[in-house]
Amino acid sequence: MVAVGVVGLAAMGGNLSLNLVDKGFAVAGYDREPGLALDLAKPGVATGADGGFAACDTLEALVAALAPPRVVVLMVPAGGVDPVLGALTPLLDKGDAIVDAGNSRFEDTERRGETVRGQGIRFVGAGVSGGKEGALTGASIMAGGTADDWEAVREVLEAASATVDGAPCCLLVGPGGSGHYVKTAHNGIEYAVLQLIAEAYDLLRSGLGASPAEVGEAFEAWNGLETDSYLLGITAEILKHEDPRTGRPFVDVVLDEAGQKGTGAWAAQSALDLGVPATGVAEAALARALSGGRGRREAVRQACGIPPREAIQDPAGFADDVGKALEAATLVAYAQGFDLIRAASDEHGWGVDLAAIARIWRAGCIVRAGLLDAAADVLSDAGLATLIAAPAVAERLKAGEAAWRRVVSWATTSAVPVPASASLLSYLDALRADRLPAALIQAQRDFFGAHTYRRVDADGAFHTLWSGDRTETEA
Repeated sequence: MVAVGVVGLAAMGGNLSLNLVDKGFAVAGYDREPGLALDLAKPGVATGADGGFAACDTLEALVAALAPPRVVVLMVPAGGVDPVLGALTPLLDKGDAIVDAGNSRFEDTERRGETVRGQGIRFVGAGVSGGKEGALTGASIMAGGTADDWEAVREVLEAASATVDGAPCCLLVGPGGSGHYVKTAHNGIEYAVLQLIAEAYDLLRSGLGASPAEVGEAFEAWNGLETDSYLLGITAEILKHEDPRTGRPFVDVVLDEAGQKGTGAWAAQSALDLGVPATGVAEAALARALSGGRGRREAVRQACGIPPREAIQDPAGFADDVGKALEAATLVAYAQGFDLIRAASDEHGWGVDLAAIARIWRAGCIVRAGLLDAAADVLSDAGLATLIAAPAVAERLKAGEAAWRRVVSWATTSAVPVPASASLLSYLDALRADRLPAALIQAQRDFFGAHTYRRVDADGAFHTLWSGDRTETEA
């Protein structure tokens, strides 16, 4: 086995170190906070069959503790990668390898890869999903780099990954920054699904007056059918948890402000750059931003008040509708995420295999869910325009569509915010509309900016002389 170093030993890096030691690797670790490394080095904490964990107080000590060819895994925040690389690369030998396993913008990964490889050191940018639990027990790992660089680190990354049917949830996605990009899109899906679940929770509490524990039981029941969603499962656990200080439902003592570290915004920004309408991702990121504006929220609540809510005549039917709407909207959110990956892959020539991505997301990662089995089957069709165009997926959407519309309609009339649910439904409607009002927008653009337009009955581009006699000219 190769020697492995881990730089950054907080929750993710520390658990990854334990994972690798458990798999038989000798691991040396370094963190700016010496106590993190010393804790892992305590007797009985990190001991494996062929080695254990060596605490290092400097990068020089870490490199010296590893026999070449070395593999050094960086588990540091995106903003800290460049300083670490600047200090680390002069200490390594040619043929050693660095894995940036934190969240990084794919453009930064490609820049760093060129710089590091120019020094004779291998470099892989790897998106790692699974949180601290996945880092410890097996994550889903999306690597980007050259084939040779991948082979240098493959043993380590596959050992650290989860498995499904004996296969590692670990993949060389493609060259350059493709691995980190796929992780960014993964996080975009994560943002959207978390927002959809939060909206479903709010609907059941607002519409039915259900307690958090009752909502948790509903989520647990839905998840026990065909959903098998990690995020829905942990939500059920959270909602049934009581705050030990007060005895109140835990969710009711948590401030209603959702933070974000930026990956959802990266995904939304990339969607805009690529012209991919990933509305669920964007609405989820914006909803978190809105939640943080407490002063603005309070001012509008005082100025506008809260309209009365429409009474629900069939509580059981409403709850069933919410579950069906959540499933349908979640399918569309995943479809948008895969569309985003496809567009980036086409733009950068990465050759990403969407079906393979769906397969490695089936275990270890945060967005793992039962629907990924079906997604992996249909995404292998290169001619498929989008996931929701697959007959099997379209049938599932049709089955939940009426419920989805009823839920969004009630939320709208009752002033319960459902930005992601509503935008994803509008997205679906826009995709299948016979004709969109975009024709009017293009005519408006031609009127004020001479941007031209195309006709349905002729080839080429045209412009109308709006300020003149309004004759049409060919552009």
